[in-house]
Amino acid sequence: MPELTARDFRTLRFLLSAPKLSALPPANRPEIAFAGRSNAGKSSALNTLCEQGNLARTSKTPGRTQAINFFANERLRFADLPGYGFARVPPAIKAQWAALIEGYLAQRETLSGIVLIMDARRPLLDFDRQLIAWGGAYGLAFHLLLTKADKLSRNEQHKALRTTRAAVEGATAQLFSATKRIGVDEARTAISTLLAGDLEDPAEPTPD
Repeated sequence: MPELTARDFRTLRFLLSAPKLSALPPANRPEIAFAGRSNAGKSSALNTLCEQGNLARTSKTPGRTQAINFFANERLRFADLPGYGFARVPPAIKAQWAALIEGYLAQRETLSGIVLIMDARRPLLDFDRQLIAWGGAYGLAFHLLLTKADKLSRNEQHKALRTTRAAVEGATAQLFSATKRIGVDEARTAISTLLAGDLEDPAEPTPD
């Protein structure tokens, strides 16, 4: 099957924001979900991968994203899940986000895999492990992106990567830095692998 190209990332555009499951777009093309704790660098990673400065909104206020934001082109979609784990968000909102995320993971038949964004300095916290458990229960594949790797020494980078790979069986993992553009090509290849077998030929676009 055809693989992703750099153009596939550059041509993604904002499609819609879904605050509840009933607002999701039609399940008519492969999707990759991007998940991660608030302020782990998820929006910056998305923007860097897609070579677009403002595709996903970045904010210094954790918990700003309160819905699943979809970005699409003629071949695929990216789903930016709400950041989780921010202490100041009221418990009722946290419960609502959890239900939205788990419902999406459980019901989305076109979901090909999950890119889990984690700060390389603090990987695999409780909420990360909970998301991995949810996704694993539904048979979803994970690629773990350890962001802000430029803030670690070389030895610290290798230790974080080695520890993460050992802790999550069956998942792929890598170091990444949006600031220094570390790991961009590797991440794109990993996303293409998650989508393997699900992509349509670009000459035959799927209607929205």
